[in-house]
Amino acid sequence: MKVLMLGWEFPPYISGGLGTACYGLTRGLDSVGVKVGFVLPVSIPQDFHSHVTFKTPSNISDDTVVKGKNKSLLRGVTMHVLPAFLQPYAGPEQYDQVVEMMKQLQPADENDYLPVGDILPGGEAVGYGGDLMEQVRRYASLAVKHSQDETFDVIHAHDWMTYPAGLAVAAYSGKPLVVHLHSTEFDRSGENINQQVYDIERAGLHGADRVICVSYLTRGIAVKRYGVNPEKIEVVYNAVDLEVKKIHTDPIKRDEKIVLFLGRITMQKGPEYFLQAAKKVLSKFDKVRFVIAGSGDLISQSVSLAAELGIGKHVAFTGFLRGDDVGRIFNMADLYVMPSVSEPFGIAPLEAMSHNVPVIISKQSGVSEVLTHALKVDFWDIDEMANKIVAVLRHPPLRRVLQQHGQIELRKLSWKDSAKKCKKIYTELVRAKKQKIHKRRK
Repeated sequence: MKVLMLGWEFPPYISGGLGTACYGLTRGLDSVGVKVGFVLPVSIPQDFHSHVTFKTPSNISDDTVVKGKNKSLLRGVTMHVLPAFLQPYAGPEQYDQVVEMMKQLQPADENDYLPVGDILPGGEAVGYGGDLMEQVRRYASLAVKHSQDETFDVIHAHDWMTYPAGLAVAAYSGKPLVVHLHSTEFDRSGENINQQVYDIERAGLHGADRVICVSYLTRGIAVKRYGVNPEKIEVVYNAVDLEVKKIHTDPIKRDEKIVLFLGRITMQKGPEYFLQAAKKVLSKFDKVRFVIAGSGDLISQSVSLAAELGIGKHVAFTGFLRGDDVGRIFNMADLYVMPSVSEPFGIAPLEAMSHNVPVIISKQSGVSEVLTHALKVDFWDIDEMANKIVAVLRHPPLRRVLQQHGQIELRKLSWKDSAKKCKKIYTELVRAKKQKIHKRRK
């Protein structure tokens, strides 16, 4: 079984939880004997090192080996990097920075691309453009071109930016399409949705042979908001890597507890509720430092809000963290809080628990469906959030119970189990496709 997987981030090219999920799932698929050809768009160049060897279109080969320090870690995963820029959380200035790089990658004859613009709203022929929708079209066109030289049984597309590519490759190849719904436009934008993004999501969800949702919360949105037939939806939960890398962290030489928020600083993640709860905590327990790790469009407003609330000296903003720095901040934390307004799943709480950090999560999250030994609050209930923060910080027995039972819970959330469910879906689709072809021939 071989899967052509379409995604827009994968370590070290990562801006959020999707990259972590793709990494974990491909490792799981590798362990259950599924080969994966992962098609990744080029991202903003970063000086990162990884166990993955990324191949550019000029030197792609089927014997690509994903190398670790001393051994191959993902022998069944081949990485293919296409010259398209898909970065949904980047601002206009970052697109400006990448324009010249993209021009260098662009072939002399733009008509060399396959026209797939009709899949998207208002789609013209493919050409270079600095805006995101143009790059979605570009990625789709290049993915079809790339697929002509690949052999695969199933297409698996992650989130809306790769749905047009999935639909195009499915139409060209005749192979079944699985789309993976990690987040919806309603999660990201509330009721103020981008209609183009919604239309792309809806087209992908309806055009796919099977839809994988990361939680029943997300499944409900797919059915109610997008009109997807519930019979074609499967829920496959995300998981966590239990092999936590040991990272040295110097102890904090002050008598303070650390309460951590780690995620994008956006409306979806609820940073304002975290800060409002922090103020209430500090009125009862002042030896606390609140750390906000991440970046996003609300970073300036969050800094201003901390100042307005009079808690600026108790709040630290780290910016976006990668690699070992994520492990270090978890090692420093006494408590992790995820106050998300709408969270399809939420891998970060699992990562926190894997570092033996107790967690408080919003009830409006998919991960709350699978965790029992986590404290849960409504994202808007800052009084209850503050009370639970104080309880964990003041009562070591509660903290120990959350840690001990949390470790037990994590054992049932493995990427191998998630991969087995995906493999079952692939097998069913391939069998159904063969039966359909056989009936036609009769």
